[in-house]
Amino acid sequence: MNVREATKHDLPDILRLVQALAVYEKEPDAVEATEDDFAAVMFPADGHPNTYGLVAEVDGQIIGIAIWFHSFSTWTGKNGIWLEDLFVDPDHRGNGAGKALLGHLAQICQERGLTRLEWCVLKWNEPSIGFYRSLGAKAQDEWETFRLDGEALRSFAAESAGA
Repeated sequence: MNVREATKHDLPDILRLVQALAVYEKEPDAVEATEDDFAAVMFPADGHPNTYGLVAEVDGQIIGIAIWFHSFSTWTGKNGIWLEDLFVDPDHRGNGAGKALLGHLAQICQERGLTRLEWCVLKWNEPSIGFYRSLGAKAQDEWETFRLDGEALRSFAAESAGA
């Protein structure tokens, strides 16, 4: 197994695994992203990327992904990594791909002086929670995640524009 930085050539497999993640998370119709959407943020024609990817491959086949971007802590004054998605094809779980992807991200943190590697996991996803705990990760149970999206985001933005 090999872990490496994602390339533009990997976008079809990245999208395939994101769609498989949506199925695993019981949201099979939730993925709206396209290869072009991923290309725009990971491999923009102008400027710098703001989203990055790692892929795990076995015999040239991509079997896992880690999609991430920089976070920032006002308390430390340093950047960190926010892991948006980690997914390994179910047929390849238990062979170290998830650990290798997270390990590569931890190495990036150390090499670049980044102070945190953070992510969310669904509360019902006990296999992943157990895996993360086995690595020494600690749940941030005192925090509650909030989101504005869809119509609620549009409505609030419109309301705020008139304020």
